[in-house]
Amino acid sequence: MVRRQRGVTAIGWVFLLVPVAIVLYAGIRVGPEYLNYYKVSQALKETANKLKSDESLAQQTIRSSLQRRFDTGYIDRPTAEEIVIEKADAGWSVTAEYESVAPLFGNMSLLMEFETTVVIN
Repeated sequence: MVRRQRGVTAIGWVFLLVPVAIVLYAGIRVGPEYLNYYKVSQALKETANKLKSDESLAQQTIRSSLQRRFDTGYIDRPTAEEIVIEKADAGWSVTAEYESVAPLFGNMSLLMEFETTVVIN
């Protein structure tokens, strides 16, 4: 009777679990950055909905409204001063464009670039 080896050896488990652990750790480090991006985009959309059809809309009004939303939403990056507010043909264009770095281990980091634009009519 010949016995055949079945299952995974200890070295096999290492080769299986190390890549999974690295991807899981990267996901843990990147998750808060994407949550912050979601909060920034929601703040821009809510500000656009609130200020829609405001006749006396100015750049400082938009910036102060964004600052209040950033304060209540605990948004640190980007600041309201870093948001680009421009007069467009259809109204005002509000753009949040920023980079975020998530350190992994050693001198290795993940660079993420975020951009979202909202038009206020």
